[in-house]
Amino acid sequence: MTTTTHEAEVAAAPREEGLMNLTLKIWRQNGPRDNGRLVTFKVKDISPDMSFLEMLDVLNEQLQAEGTEPIAFDSDCREGICGMCGLMISGEAHGPEKTTTCQLHMRSFKDGETITIEPWKADPFPVIKDLVVDRGSFDRIIQAGGFISANTGAAPKAEAILVPKENADRAFVAAECIGCGACVAACPNASGMLFMGAKITHLGELPQGQPERDARVVSMVNQHDAEGFGGCTNIGECSHACPKGIPQDVISTLNKDLRTALKRGR
Repeated sequence: MTTTTHEAEVAAAPREEGLMNLTLKIWRQNGPRDNGRLVTFKVKDISPDMSFLEMLDVLNEQLQAEGTEPIAFDSDCREGICGMCGLMISGEAHGPEKTTTCQLHMRSFKDGETITIEPWKADPFPVIKDLVVDRGSFDRIIQAGGFISANTGAAPKAEAILVPKENADRAFVAAECIGCGACVAACPNASGMLFMGAKITHLGELPQGQPERDARVVSMVNQHDAEGFGGCTNIGECSHACPKGIPQDVISTLNKDLRTALKRGR
């Protein structure tokens, strides 16, 4: 792996107290077939109140002004909801805080620190360019069974089917998964079981998810394996890295549902 250096001063104003100078080692890759490399950027006068993505925005503005191609990275909502912004930051999914990359602030780093920024590195998430990966494999898992079928027509009354609070609470917790892929990036086996377990648990705790429960888990597991994700070995890095705190026990629910479905011959 080759490393090149590019220096960029991202602020022309005199340095104020509390501002930081940082060294960024950023993965640059032209496409899926390119080998990729780490390129070093030195940035100056970074405010601790900036978000991590704002810091990258400032660097990209400077690179564009110099006629250098900016760094490609994914982002959308910048509110910790969409999951688009996932990056490996100094070896940790989303960085040192338990939050999404867009909600990570530069106050989590120190003046003079060297930060290594890489894309999710897993075969099912091929690199498109620089820090952008294709997470279409997650979409295909959802298409395989992460949904319910509902008859059209008048909506039933809300109180028609009562849901125990314990089930509702667990469904809400599982539904917080934003599909960012941090679980896959953190797992030594690149397993997507936490993501898939969250979707299966979310629907399996509610009445609407019962008619297709068996077919859902079998279809999603088959698609998960076809995409090239690894198996779960209960290391727990997935749950630790999850910015939404999805508990590891959703994987137990997935495994239980799968055993039940296979016993029924689904």
